[in-house]
Amino acid sequence: MDLNSTLFLFFFFPAAVLLYYIVPGQRLKNGFLLLAGLVFYALGRWQGMVILLLSALLNWAAGAILAKMGKNRAVLAITVILDIALLVCFKYLALLTETANGLFSLSLPVWELAAPVGISFFTFKAMSYVIDVYRGGEAGGFFSVLLYVSFFPQVTSGPITRFGRFAGQLRERTVTAEGAALGLRRFTVGLAKKLLIAGAVAPIADNAFSLAGGAGMALAWLGAAAYTVQLYFDFSGYSDMAIGLGQMFGFSTPENFDYPYAARSLRDFWKRWHISLSSWFQDYLYIPLGGGRRGRTRKCLNLLIVFAVSGLWHGASWTFLLWGLWHGIFSVLENCAGSRLEKVQSTAPGRVFGHVYTLILVCLGFVLFRASSLGGALGMFRAMFVPTQPVPAAVTALERIAPSAWLALCAGIVGSLPILPWLRAKMSSLGEAARSGLTALSLAAAAALFVVCMLAAAGGNFQPFIYNQF
Repeated sequence: MDLNSTLFLFFFFPAAVLLYYIVPGQRLKNGFLLLAGLVFYALGRWQGMVILLLSALLNWAAGAILAKMGKNRAVLAITVILDIALLVCFKYLALLTETANGLFSLSLPVWELAAPVGISFFTFKAMSYVIDVYRGGEAGGFFSVLLYVSFFPQVTSGPITRFGRFAGQLRERTVTAEGAALGLRRFTVGLAKKLLIAGAVAPIADNAFSLAGGAGMALAWLGAAAYTVQLYFDFSGYSDMAIGLGQMFGFSTPENFDYPYAARSLRDFWKRWHISLSSWFQDYLYIPLGGGRRGRTRKCLNLLIVFAVSGLWHGASWTFLLWGLWHGIFSVLENCAGSRLEKVQSTAPGRVFGHVYTLILVCLGFVLFRASSLGGALGMFRAMFVPTQPVPAAVTALERIAPSAWLALCAGIVGSLPILPWLRAKMSSLGEAARSGLTALSLAAAAALFVVCMLAAAGGNFQPFIYNQF
C-alpha cells in the first residue's frame, strides 16, 4: 500500500490515527502500531510478509545471542551473509543468472522472484540493528525489533532510522496537539510534492525517455530536467510524509533531504541527498573498509566500492551500477582536487561554477538512473548532445505538454531552492506574537492544501512512489 493511495488516505490513515489516540498507555499504543504496520504491509503485497518476519526474527535472534556472548564475529558474519543472501535471492538472482549465461554461454534457468516491497529498506534497517548490537548498542525484544522493522511510515521507502534512537522513543514519547498539527502539516507538504509536482512532471520525463534517441535535443534535455525534479519531489515527498506521520505518533525522525540541488559539489550533494542511506553506507561499509585512514589511494578505492554498491542497492540493473560509478568517479576526482577545489569555491564565480557543475552531473547521472537499459541511456545522451531531427512523436510531445506540467516544473525548480530556511531565519527575528500568527497561517494554508491533495488523489491517476521498487 502506498502513502498516496486512496485506500491509505481515505481509510487506513484516518482510522490508524484515530485509534492510536484512543488506545490507552504506551505499551498498548506500541502494540497497535505493530499491528498497524503488519496490516499496512500485508495490504500492499502480502506475499512479502514472510520475508519481513523472517528478517526481523533472524536479526533479533542474532542480536540476542550477541548481547549475551559479546562481540562474536562469526555470529555477526553469518547473520549479515544471510541478510545479503535474502536480498540477492529476491532482487538480483535474475540479473546474476542472465549475466552468467551471457558471459559463459550457459543456459541456466532464470528465476524471477517477486521482490517484497521495500526489501532493500527493511533489510538495511535489520542489518544496522544487529551490527549496532555487535558494537555495543542496545538489544531489544522481538516485538520491539519487529515494530522497528515494520513501522509503517518507513517500511517501504525509509528513512533508514537506527534502532537505538527508535527504541528510546518506544519507551517514552509525547503526543501534543501542536506536534500532531505540525506533523499533519509536514505530511501534507510531502503529499503535495508527490501529487502536485512529481506526478505532474512525470509525463514529460516518460515521453522523453520512451523516445530516447528520437527525442531530439529539446525534449531530451527537458525530459532529463523533468525527471531530476520528479525524483527529488517524489522521494523527498515520501520522506516528508513519513516524518510527518511519525510526528503525529510522537516519533522524531531524522531529516532525509537538505536541498540537495543547492549543493556546490558531489560531496556536498551526498551530504544532502538521501541522508539516511548515505549515513548507512558511511557507518556500515565505508568506515569498516578503512575509510580515509589508509592513504589516498585506498580512500579512492573505498569511495568507488561504496558508490558501486549504492548503485546496485537501488535496482537489479547494470544502469544502476553505472549510475553509482558515475558518482563514485567524480567523487574520487573531487577528493583528489582537495584543497584546490575548496579554494576555487571560496570565490563567487567558483560557487556559481560549483552549483552548475553539480547540477549537470546529477542530471546526467539520473539519465542512467531512469533509463530502462544501457541502450536507452546512450540514446538519451546522444539526443542531448548530438543535434538530430526529432521523430514526429517528439514534436507532438513537446507541443502537448499541459500548462499544469509547465507550472509544476517551475514550482519544482523554485521549491528545490532553500527558500524556506531563509524565511525561517527571517522569522526568528520576529516577536512571539508574529511567529505564532505565521504558524497559524501556515497551518491554515496546509489545511487548504490537504483538501486540494485529497481531490487530486480521488480524481487523478494513481502513481506509486518511485522508491517503492527498491
